[in-house]
Parts: sequence; C-alpha cells; structure tokens
Amino acid sequence: MEDAASPNSGSDLNLGGNRGRSIEECQGMIQRSFRNPIVKFLMGQMEKSGCRVGDNFVKAVVCTGPVAGGYTKGRGITVCSNYLTIQDEVNQVVIHELIHAYDECRAKNLDWTNCAHHACSEIRAGHLSGDCHFKRELLRGFIKLRGHEQECIKRRVLKSLRGNPYCSEVAAKDAMEAVWDTCYNDTKPFDRAP
Repeated sequence: MEDAASPNSGSDLNLGGNRGRSIEECQGMIQRSFRNPIVKFLMGQMEKSGCRVGDNFVKAVVCTGPVAGGYTKGRGITVCSNYLTIQDEVNQVVIHELIHAYDECRAKNLDWTNCAHHACSEIRAGHLSGDCHFKRELLRGFIKLRGHEQECIKRRVLKSLRGNPYCSEVAAKDAMEAVWDTCYNDTKPFDRAP
C-alpha cells in the first residue's frame, strides 16, 4: 500500500477512482465499527494476549493507491477515508486489519518480509474477515457458485503479496501454496471461521 503510513499489509479494493469520505467522517465510521461484535471480540482477544489497543490504534488517513487500509507493526491500522463510503466497508477493513494485528501479537516473530509469514496472515485475514463472502464477490463481479471463497482468498493473497518488495510472483505463489492448509485451517482466536 502506498500512503503516508506505508503499512506492511493492506486491504485492497477494486475501485475506479476516489469516491470516499473525509478523514473526519471516516474517523466517525471507525468509532462506530468498534461496536461491531467481531471488532469488539478481536480487540478483546488482542488485549487478552497482552497487546494493548490504544485510542489511536485505528485511524483514518488519505491514501494514494486504491486500497482500503493496512496494518503496520508498531503503528496500528490505517483506514483509507478517500476510498471508502459506507459503514460496512469500514467495518470490513477494521476486521481484516485486526486479524493481521492479532497475528503479529500472537506470533511475536511475524516477519512481513518473509513471504510465507505474510501469505499466512493474508490467508487468515481473508478467510476470517468475510472478505470473500459470496455477496462481496458478486459485487466485485466474480460469479462462481462452487469454490468461490478459496479462489477469492488466493487471488487476494497474491494481490497483497505483489506489494511486498521481498516477494517475487513465483515466491509469493510458492509461499501461499506451502502454508495454505495450515493457515486456512487456523481460525484463532475464533472457534471456527465466522
């Protein structure tokens, strides 16, 4: 992701141009996202794991690339106000990025320059956040009745890894395939995928 915060991991969008909100409007939407049961659960699990989620952990920014947000170790989550318009989009970004933050908290040695580590967190975030729910895929123009979720996750993982300067196209694909089963089936902190 290319913005002022340059996060390690970013949520992508399929947008034709800027159509978003002001930073102030987006910050209000972020505050409302904290009432979402999944967001509340993930934040509670991070606290339980010893990772403090302070007041500025999630913040609205203006981004230069068509991405929804990102997570940066030591800085927190950024939500791209200029590419989001509705509360559901903000909730989705916050959930996706909180899974990355939880992975960082839980792993302690997560290395975003390691393609396998990055791929694993992207697989988990895609699977556990609902990014690839059938309705979301239909809205993106991807229509497939069987196997859509795993195909969507793989597509989005590779798209995210393309932004990692330490992962070539081949290394990204190999890393994703190597960790797929383990990471897809790892649903922590949930008992099962929501």
